[in-house]
Amino acid sequence: MLFKQEKVGLALAVASAVAHTLAQEQAAEVRSAAQSGWLDPWARHDGWRSHGPSTRRFDYLFHEQAHIVQMTCLHDGALTLEVAGESGVFAFTPITQGYDVRFGMQRQIVSVYQQADVVHVFSALGATQITVVDALAHAGDSQAEGGRLTAPMPGKVVSFAVKAGDTVKRGQTLAVMEAMKMEHTIAAPSDGVVAELLFEPGDQVTEGSELLRLQA
Repeated sequence: MLFKQEKVGLALAVASAVAHTLAQEQAAEVRSAAQSGWLDPWARHDGWRSHGPSTRRFDYLFHEQAHIVQMTCLHDGALTLEVAGESGVFAFTPITQGYDVRFGMQRQIVSVYQQADVVHVFSALGATQITVVDALAHAGDSQAEGGRLTAPMPGKVVSFAVKAGDTVKRGQTLAVMEAMKMEHTIAAPSDGVVAELLFEPGDQVTEGSELLRLQA
C-alpha cells in the first residue's frame, strides 16, 4: 500500500541514528566532565585520535536487512559514513526539535526518538524506524575460520569466564567486554575447547583483535 512505502531511505535513517547516538554520548561526556572537572579526550566515542584517521562500526537492521556501517573520523574531526556501498561526508547539528543531518548530498531536519533498540526517525520526507544491533552481544554468532573470536568494536576486556584447556558448549559465556560504557557478553559460537586466551582482563582491544581461540 502507498502509505507503507519507504520514503526516508536507508542512508538518511542510518545518518539520523548515528547522529542520535553521538549526540547522546557527547551529552554523557559533558556531564562526566562537569562532575570530574576534566574532559578526557581518550574517553571519547566519536573516533578521535591524536594522529591519523580512525574507524568505528555500527550495526543496524533496516526492513529486516542487516547493515554494517563504518564511520571514519579524520584527524581534523571531519566524519564520513559508509553504508551499503554509499560513502559520503557526515555531519549533524543538534537543534531544538532534533538534528540537522547531512550525509553526502542529502540534508534533512530530523526528529529522533529511541525506544530500547528501535530508533524512530521523522522528517519532511516521512517516517521510518531502524533497529540498533549490539555487535558485541552477537560476537560469537559469526565465528571466523580456525576458531578465532574477535572484538567487533574497540573496548576493554573486563574478564574471561574460561581458561585454556576448558571444554565449552555453544552459547556458554567466554568473556565480558566493556564498550560504549556498557558491559557485553561474548558467547561460544559452537562446542569446543579453549586453546588460548590472548589478552588479560583490563587490556584495551581494537576492532578485529583476536580475543581467544577455540578448537573443535
